[in-house]
Amino acid sequence: MKDWNPSSWIDKEIKQQPVYPDIEKLKEVEDTISKFPPLVFAGEVRNLKQDLKEATEGKAFLLQGGDCAESFAEFSADNIRDTFKVILQMAVVLTFSGGCPVVKVGRMAGQFAKPRSSDFEEKDGIKLPSYRGDIINDITFTKEGRTPDPKRMIRAYNQSVATHNLLRAFARGGLADLHEIHRWNLGFVKDNRLDSRYKVLTDKITESLAFMNACGINSENTPNIKQTVVYTSHEALLLNYEKALTRKDSTSGDWYDCSAHMLWIGDRTRDVNGAHVEFLRGVKNPIGVKAGPTMSTTELIKLTDILNPENEAGRLNVIVRMGAEEIGKYLPKLIKAIEREGKKVLWSIDPMHGNTIKTSNNYKTRPFNNILKEVERFFEIHKAEGTYAGGVHLEMTGQNVTECIGGAREITEETLCSRYNTHCDPRLNADQALEMAFLIADMLKKARA
Repeated sequence: MKDWNPSSWIDKEIKQQPVYPDIEKLKEVEDTISKFPPLVFAGEVRNLKQDLKEATEGKAFLLQGGDCAESFAEFSADNIRDTFKVILQMAVVLTFSGGCPVVKVGRMAGQFAKPRSSDFEEKDGIKLPSYRGDIINDITFTKEGRTPDPKRMIRAYNQSVATHNLLRAFARGGLADLHEIHRWNLGFVKDNRLDSRYKVLTDKITESLAFMNACGINSENTPNIKQTVVYTSHEALLLNYEKALTRKDSTSGDWYDCSAHMLWIGDRTRDVNGAHVEFLRGVKNPIGVKAGPTMSTTELIKLTDILNPENEAGRLNVIVRMGAEEIGKYLPKLIKAIEREGKKVLWSIDPMHGNTIKTSNNYKTRPFNNILKEVERFFEIHKAEGTYAGGVHLEMTGQNVTECIGGAREITEETLCSRYNTHCDPRLNADQALEMAFLIADMLKKARA
């Protein structure tokens, strides 16, 4: 790593970046953020890497989920709390029903930047830069709003600080106590078939806790009963921001990107010679790489060599995003190549991005059945190859939205418009996320058997 530093990516070709009109202003903001406290600490990152090592070896399961793109407008304690609750619900379903420890990683406290298929958007003959997330520009279709403003990075940092603080408070302050499991349910998840299934599960857990308490095992002498850990992650897309939050650990001398515990590279930015791969190869965080249908076996092996040269279990997560109809065609050969080369990677599935469609009334959505189908195929393929289906990566929210069709509430194309609130891509709501957790738990149980 002698040829690497937090700025060595600057000389590489870079994709999906905004064009800032005032470079001096950008440098001032970078310098300001570089003096801010880190959002996460090296010790926490090392703990996550150890947890992901367990998932890589089939001894745990990664649950990674959260907003498609965090926004300034929707930032509130209630929204953070509700997403936290959904993650807790899903984790307890996977742990209890699937019989597997769960590593919880939120797409939170930094998921502000989004890649776009086009640099520009045109409406009524007016052409403006595309919306790239609140950390870069505004969703409002005006020249002022769409002009990239580096000061937005400071606002994103401050919001991330508050989100991290609240997540830690929820995780350690009593909300995660298993004795409160009945209270985790969100109001709009009640009165449907999921509620009864969840109630059966929580009743069993409550009975188990009572038995454990009678045996002298309680939240006072076993902190895991009343506390949990939720790590954070986001796509490392805006490298100016990532560089400004990269710090050298005083104990090990290693570099860590302290904007999140885990970072990932998108399907559009995983060029082996590009800036994003160059930056992330030098930080010690766990790294994810999105693998779409265009990922070749040669490219994947090169990426593992660059990003995980020591072949360390827990370092590299291959996040598959093929689509329900394509995963069977492309994933098996990727798995075979990794196994042939003896590479240690954690395989997880992003069933959202490959299953996006446009409805007849021009809404971008994702059919729940297609999302589920891709997850099922993911598990089936790993079973056939003798490898581990190690995790799931979902765009989801604790809000009562109607953005993905199907699921327990049977959202239709006609009802999408009632609460279609996303700033970017359609997300699973709490109903759909919980239903997905039960279905994945059944798959996990079969796989472990």
